Amino acid sequence: MKFAKLLIPFMFASPLVLAEQVATLEQEEVPFHRAAFDLLKQSIPIQTVPGTGEVPRYAALIKENLLSVGFSDQDVKIIPYQDTAAMLIRYRGDGSSGKKPILFSAHLDVVPADPDDWERDPFTLIEDETFYYGRGTSDNKFDVAVITATFMRLKSEGFVPNRDLVIAFTGDEETDMATTMLLTRDYHDEIDAEYAFVIDGGGGLLDDAGNATQYIVNSAEKTYATFTVTARNPGGHSSVPRQDNAIYDLAAALRKLDEYEFPVRYNELTLSYFKQAAKFEGGDLGAAMLAFAENVNDKRALAKLRSEPTMIGNTGTTCVPTMLKAGHAENALPQSATATINCRIFPGISVEETLSRIQRVMSNRDLDWEILGDPIASDASPLLPEVFAAIEKSIRVDYPGIPIVPKMAPGASDALHFRAAGIPSYTMTGIFLRPEDEMSHGLNERVTKFSLPRSLTLWHNMIKTLASNADD
Repeated sequence: MKFAKLLIPFMFASPLVLAEQVATLEQEEVPFHRAAFDLLKQSIPIQTVPGTGEVPRYAALIKENLLSVGFSDQDVKIIPYQDTAAMLIRYRGDGSSGKKPILFSAHLDVVPADPDDWERDPFTLIEDETFYYGRGTSDNKFDVAVITATFMRLKSEGFVPNRDLVIAFTGDEETDMATTMLLTRDYHDEIDAEYAFVIDGGGGLLDDAGNATQYIVNSAEKTYATFTVTARNPGGHSSVPRQDNAIYDLAAALRKLDEYEFPVRYNELTLSYFKQAAKFEGGDLGAAMLAFAENVNDKRALAKLRSEPTMIGNTGTTCVPTMLKAGHAENALPQSATATINCRIFPGISVEETLSRIQRVMSNRDLDWEILGDPIASDASPLLPEVFAAIEKSIRVDYPGIPIVPKMAPGASDALHFRAAGIPSYTMTGIFLRPEDEMSHGLNERVTKFSLPRSLTLWHNMIKTLASNADD
């Protein structure tokens, strides 16, 4: 009997019950559970933080596992890049669907962790009754182990998909995503897909009592763009102040930005999110979410949403000053004053259009502007029925009745670059956590132990659903 049939989702009552369910899962035979656990355990000590050059060693470990179950050397490609690497893994299908491949992606690098700050060694996989602890357990080595073990399981079962399946592992998602851009630029033909699943975000939410409440699928990201704006002045001695002053000029312009409201924006994704998430939020905020979803011209609902830091970004672009630098001496008039303005731009709006708008708002032609880096914009992915039907079917094996909630992600992931390359992308994971247990990038990063077998079941079901013919 499969473990999923023995579980009663939504019956978590406490961390003790979580631990009891872990024990139940461990007693059941979950194919390739041990392989996924071993890969996770071996990967945590490989410190794939920026500058260590350890990503290629991690990639070699993954390749070794895949070759052991019959993948060919030519279908498991490690692509060195500076001191890191990307990987491409192709699971060849029979082409009977006539469709492009399905792409899966996760990243091999992690953010740094100082062992002196942690309660446990961050680079050793440590477990208790409920959690696995270690840097990368939730971001992103857990998901790397899961999708690798899923490919291994399918290969061992002799499964032949009706189209190719491709994994793209990237090596620097936590920094500049150069390997992701390398794949979309130089290996586009090898990753071009009908759609992509970026296994690095979204996932299941548990309430304070441990009850599963909803499953999030991130289907868009706002464009991350940073500008600097500088007011300049001849300056002089502070004892003989001028009527014009760089600090005053910059402050006056920033005040105009503070008072400005960006245009209301919405799309299929955000309206769907408001409708589905309103019942979980409840109260005045939940009512405003539902009212806005039903009537985007409801000014009262919009005002409520824009008063909430977690909701304002779902109603349009946001731009806020985050850093200030001015002057060069306490007894000298400032020769320059510079503000850094960070924008999260709504999908479909260009970086150039946003810059032009805030320049008009701040209305000072003498200000100097600079775009930092090379921001990349991408549109929201369509809510494809094929994709969401497969997600619903697969998640509800273990969580019958749980709502599937599409959402616009608050942060950036590799999905940004896949969308910009024309590949609809959906960010999701099999991890279920309470908000207080979400510690990616933080101290004592952890993941619920029961998420491992359930994630393996999720991705096995997803792939069989999407890459099998109807009569298989």
